[in-house]
Amino acid sequence: MLSNYSRSASALKTLLQQNGIRHASVLQVIERTPRHLFIDDVLKHKAYENTALPIGQGQTISQPYIVAKMTELLLDAGVKGKVLEVGTGSGYQTAILAQTFDEICSIERIKSLQWQAKRRLHQLDLYNVAMKHGDGWQGWSSKAPFNGIIVTAAAKTVPEALLEQLALNGVMIAPIGESEQTLMLFRKTEQGIQSEQLAAVRFVPLVAGEIVL
Repeated sequence: MLSNYSRSASALKTLLQQNGIRHASVLQVIERTPRHLFIDDVLKHKAYENTALPIGQGQTISQPYIVAKMTELLLDAGVKGKVLEVGTGSGYQTAILAQTFDEICSIERIKSLQWQAKRRLHQLDLYNVAMKHGDGWQGWSSKAPFNGIIVTAAAKTVPEALLEQLALNGVMIAPIGESEQTLMLFRKTEQGIQSEQLAAVRFVPLVAGEIVL
């Protein structure tokens, strides 16, 4: 017999499919990843709703549709290999990426969130993730270049350090802006950086420089 969580995860997969998520592999990963493990007990009943939820420290776990869409955008762009995630947060997006790409490097500025995310990933036997406590605006130069970069908080302006850490033909998906935010796709080519506006979005801000112990 299916558990309530399993039925809810299956319903979420169907909803995302109805909302335009096309990649079977992304839908399968969303369905099998227990989102309730990434949420505080008081909100677990909302775990499989298609909504962002607070995780403490002024941060949120992203709406499942956005998690699926950003992952799908990387796949659509032909990204394979090593992916940098800026903003580990709860670790939910990290878990989806870790089941989709070979190697994940993830940066989080809030130490308590990073610790919790690491514990959850290990619960799920996901060990292809390297984690760093640091400033996401600066990226992770010693691990560069990256085939893909995903930014899970909105930057006021395009973080140039991240673009520099892209491999040739690498792609970065990032929300850009303050009061009005746009999800953007950036690709590094031999001619320079190409950019494309994708959709209006709403993310928490990408804070520069402030590391929380």
